[in-house]
Amino acid sequence: EFMQAFWDIEEVQTKGIQHLARFVKDKSAFPHLLTCTEVITLAMKTHVDSLDLQVQSCTLLLKILTQALEQGVMMALDERVASCLLHTVRKHSENEEFLSMLCTLLMMVAASEVAVENLRKVGMLPDLLSILRRFLHNDKICFSCCAVLWSLTVSENNADQEVLESALPVTCAVLRRHLQNGVVAESACSALWALALQGCLTDSDYEPTAALLLDALRMNPERAVLVKNGCLALASLVRLSETAALAILLDSKGSGIELIKDEYHLHFDEPGVAEALCLLMSEMVQYDEVMLDMRSQKMEKLLSEIKLQFPFS
Repeated sequence: EFMQAFWDIEEVQTKGIQHLARFVKDKSAFPHLLTCTEVITLAMKTHVDSLDLQVQSCTLLLKILTQALEQGVMMALDERVASCLLHTVRKHSENEEFLSMLCTLLMMVAASEVAVENLRKVGMLPDLLSILRRFLHNDKICFSCCAVLWSLTVSENNADQEVLESALPVTCAVLRRHLQNGVVAESACSALWALALQGCLTDSDYEPTAALLLDALRMNPERAVLVKNGCLALASLVRLSETAALAILLDSKGSGIELIKDEYHLHFDEPGVAEALCLLMSEMVQYDEVMLDMRSQKMEKLLSEIKLQFPFS
């Protein structure tokens, strides 16, 4: 109430946020802290020029959200809060250190479908892509932004197709740049899967995007989630174009079919990986030429193995 009464006085807001931060470790105070997110983001929007206040507010929100997620509490931040966060993103779009923290916050916010819808409504996606282009070298920013991009894109029905199509080259650039960083590559593969589901590729995109996803699988074979998401992304590409299927068969770095076999044997006890591989194969066999090649490489043997491993799935 004190912060709301003196919303225009920066010192009051700073002191209020510092005082609220003392309650973070008090479990009995947690339900009350959950109700403070709007007043914290309002302070951020009102005093957007104060970097110190922005950092303290963002730190506090991260702590509150972390506790909420740990306790299984979903924080559905409303459109007003989403608007405040976008305002802050735009004001501090050049500050790499602060943006890294802010993008982590957005990723945590995006765990809620309601919050994602509100981020869509206020137009967060173009700003997110702009941040990715500017800070392609920053692995933390790339990881967070690709995760938010996935959330904003995967179930989008009314998005501006032009904006979504512009997301493809920058997401590919992230994956190319961070191929050896499993965490970032996993996040980028998820984003590419979402973009493929939305049909954001042109004819010239299928082959290089499929090759890039195969590279991600080769570089990070031990990461089950990356393998699963990479295969789902490939399946979405293959569904749209035979070019993608041929790119998997004829990849310059080795047979994609052999890679699929290796990945399955590495993760034979992971039903999610097996399911994604089966989906990819079921998409590939719709093309006669591709199916003949798969037969010649004895894919029936692998399918039989999967059937025996998961007889009730």
